[in-house]
Amino acid sequence: MSEASVFADPSVFAPRLTGADLDGTVPDLLDAPAIRWGILGAGNIAGSFADGVRERTASSVVAVGSRSVEKAAGFASAHAPGARAHGSYEDLVADDDVDVVYVATPHSHHLEHTLLAIAAGKNVLVEKPITRSAAEAERVLDAAREAGVFCMEAMWTRFLPHVAALRGAIARGEIGQVMTVQAEFDVSFPYDPTHRLFAPELAGGALLDLGIYPIAFAHDLLGMPAAITARGTRAATGVDDHVSVILEWDGGQQAVLHTSSRASGPNTATIVGTQGYIELPSGFFTPVPVTVTKGDGSRYTVESPQGEGKAYEAAEVARQVTAGATSSDRHTWKDTLEVMAILDEIRRQLGVVYPGE
Repeated sequence: MSEASVFADPSVFAPRLTGADLDGTVPDLLDAPAIRWGILGAGNIAGSFADGVRERTASSVVAVGSRSVEKAAGFASAHAPGARAHGSYEDLVADDDVDVVYVATPHSHHLEHTLLAIAAGKNVLVEKPITRSAAEAERVLDAAREAGVFCMEAMWTRFLPHVAALRGAIARGEIGQVMTVQAEFDVSFPYDPTHRLFAPELAGGALLDLGIYPIAFAHDLLGMPAAITARGTRAATGVDDHVSVILEWDGGQQAVLHTSSRASGPNTATIVGTQGYIELPSGFFTPVPVTVTKGDGSRYTVESPQGEGKAYEAAEVARQVTAGATSSDRHTWKDTLEVMAILDEIRRQLGVVYPGE
């Protein structure tokens, strides 16, 4: 620990850091209480989440809901052996054995399906983005507040050990004040107007599906920016497909971010401070090593535990639900609304509008 960091408030180095970040670690996965999950939606991301719960936590997936009982049963067989298969989302949220519903349908349907679960009195973890817009997110959070249930957006990167490690390094003053965050998530997809990345009716576009990662990453350190500048192009369907974003803060900090569904990139991240920098390799939003380079040229690397990373957000939900909380301090309702507001403004500048907006 540097001498400067002994006396400094961690928020001096990055506005969203506190003394709780100094340790740079996360709780052990198996120390989280056991709860019972219901999975709403039987796609790939739901499968990886269920695998993480089953393989790395004390909790279990007890039910799966899909639009057909056959699909739900197939999902259960592959990812949650022994779970009940429900042929409708209504039946899933009515299952008395389910403590928390994980909503994993396309984000165009998150509003409908999350409200369905909340109306049934269920706690919810909603895949990101929580909805298509900040206005829709407010509807979800208002409903959760009125029902008194737990609700969190599944911003899983925030709960990963390597993110705790980099926040710890910054909180201890090892790279000085954070001035620039650089990150990108670029993946080339063949153009298909019916694919979720390109279909307006599915709230398509690179921004909401991929770009939310670098944007939320910058927000996690620096908070809500004072200025947002976006430039980009749109696919034939009208959704964004290649986007550059600059976020600026009153203290002079900047984030330089990029996302694309028509180009492939390294998908790395770099945090540049006044006295050093932190590098994250490809897949920066997944469990990866973190390399810290200090101003004196010394450097070290923190390795990241391997395995399905969504288990860490599942463990956080288990802790909070068991404690009777309705939200997580690590990813608050305010955080969700701020990130959604950033996405809304970028879409406004790009001219991307979804059906019904």
